[in-house]
Amino acid sequence: MRGKPLPPKTPFEAAVAMLSRRPYSVADLRRALERKFPDSAEVPNVLTRLRQLGYLDDAKFAEAYASSLARVRNFGRHRVRRELKSKLVDYGVIDGAVESAFTSVDERELLERTVDKKIRTLRKPMTRSKLASLCQSLVRRGFRADDIMRVIRSRPELTPVAENIIIDDTDEAEKL
Repeated sequence: MRGKPLPPKTPFEAAVAMLSRRPYSVADLRRALERKFPDSAEVPNVLTRLRQLGYLDDAKFAEAYASSLARVRNFGRHRVRRELKSKLVDYGVIDGAVESAFTSVDERELLERTVDKKIRTLRKPMTRSKLASLCQSLVRRGFRADDIMRVIRSRPELTPVAENIIIDDTDEAEKL
C-alpha cells in the first residue's frame, strides 16, 4: 500500500531521508536539521554519526558537485567556486574540488561551447551592446575575462558593427 510517508521522528531519520534524496554539505545539512528540529541537542551527534558512517563528507560532495557544474552546466572555475561557497562547503575543500573537476574538463573548450550556444540565440547584426551582453553573461558563468576576449577576438562573426548607421538617401541622390 502506497501512501504518504510518515514524518521522521528523530533527527537521524530525517537526515538519512534527506540524504537519500540528494547530497548535502555538512553545514547545509546542519542548517536544514536545525530548521526541522529547532530545540534538539541531537543535531551535532547526528552529524558526527553520519560522518563516521560515510554518509556525509564535504570533500566527496564538493568533488561531485563541482564536476557536475563543470560538465553539465558548463560553468567556469569562478562560478563553480562561488556555487560551492553558497552550498556552505568547507573552504579548505573547495580549491581541491575545483582543480579535480577541471582536470578532465578543458575550460577553454567549455567556453567555446558556451559561446557557440549563445551565438545561436543572438540576432544579427552583432552590435557593441549585444557583444557586451554576451561577455557579461560569460563572466557570470564563471569564465575569466581575458579568456573570453581571446575567444571573442578569434571569431570574425563576433565583430561588432556600428549601431547607429543611418543611410541618408539624399547623399545617394546627389551622387547620381
